[in-house]
Amino acid sequence: MDILTQLGGLVLGSVPTMIFFILLVALYTLLVQGPLERTLAERRARTTGAVEQARSAIAAAEAETTAYEEKLRAARQEILADRERRKQAWLRQRDAALAAAREAAQQQVRAGRQQIDEAQGAARRQIEGATAQLSEQILKAVLPPGAKLAEATQ
Repeated sequence: MDILTQLGGLVLGSVPTMIFFILLVALYTLLVQGPLERTLAERRARTTGAVEQARSAIAAAEAETTAYEEKLRAARQEILADRERRKQAWLRQRDAALAAAREAAQQQVRAGRQQIDEAQGAARRQIEGATAQLSEQILKAVLPPGAKLAEATQ
């Protein structure tokens, strides 16, 4: 029985310590843990909110970038189409100028051929006209001095 008495004395002596401990835990929970958990929850909410805000800002920036790239792509396509239209117009003008130059050259060639043909006809007429005179001169030179030209031509 001696042990029980000692044990009872120990328990009785530890009651104020237990009461103090329970009071300390209650005060800690009330004064420290509650505000600390509220502060941590608020911080967590702010952090999560900031992360979500950053994600939404990134998504908005990506959307703007995509829109900008689409506008840039459309502008490039428009520039290329305009360049192609100008090139086609230039090619048409060049072809028209070449056709006009070709036609002018052909007209010059025809005019030159016509002039050559006319000059050739005039030269033939002149040669034919000069043939009779030359033949008379040759006959005069070849025939003896008293012979008549009319007899030699027959």
